[in-house]
Amino acid sequence: MMKGWLLWMLLSRLTGSPVFSALGVFGLLWLLDRTTVGILPRPLRALGRWRRASALQRALHTNPHDRRARYELADLWVGWGRYAAAVDVLKPNLEAGDDDVATLFLLGVAYLGAGDKARGELLLAEATKLDPDHQMGAIELERGRFRLKRGDFKGAIEALQRLREARPGTVEGRVLLARALDRDGRDGEGALMREEAWKEYVAAPSFQRRRERLWAWRARPSRPLAYGAALVVALVLCGSLLSRLAPSESDYYLEDGSYASDDPGGE
Repeated sequence: MMKGWLLWMLLSRLTGSPVFSALGVFGLLWLLDRTTVGILPRPLRALGRWRRASALQRALHTNPHDRRARYELADLWVGWGRYAAAVDVLKPNLEAGDDDVATLFLLGVAYLGAGDKARGELLLAEATKLDPDHQMGAIELERGRFRLKRGDFKGAIEALQRLREARPGTVEGRVLLARALDRDGRDGEGALMREEAWKEYVAAPSFQRRRERLWAWRARPSRPLAYGAALVVALVLCGSLLSRLAPSESDYYLEDGSYASDDPGGE
């Protein structure tokens, strides 16, 4: 953070525009994030989803029986972690007879996120009966994630092991399984699972690596630390270069102490 501040100060001095310099620093950090861990939000995508959520809310205000709008809005809210709101908006669909696997799965995840273990697990069990391989093991992934979160490590291990069978190339599933194994006292197996997750990431096609990059870094935290060290070195070098290029205050004064005008004619 200090190096970013230093770079901003030097760019401001060189360009004369603090706003432009700040945009340049943020742009550099965003570019580095896109090519490394990918944790910064994508503003355009976030804006598009926010606008879509607003449109869906307006549609439901006009027509509360629009079950498609309810499902889509609940899906967005689950993605944002607004689980209780997702339950409220999607529950009327189930009461109206929508008992398809997609609705049961999404509502089950919403209940689990809202802290209602019993209803959440029940709905996921019903979804499993309809389609055990829904979205290539998505049901087992959510089971494992929430069981791990609430301390049911053995249950999480069972679910995440089934996920590995349904989705052999999953990096996220392996990292979560490693955490569950660690917390269940099986540290050695957890370490092997993290190594397996990294190997799967390295062997995966580029589109999958982009999607699971953050989970790969969690499997091997030394990698983002190495990138962070490289970033610090790069910022130090840039700062050193810019400090040499930027004129000092003494460059603006003549030997007699008068200020040097930018106009050679002195006009």
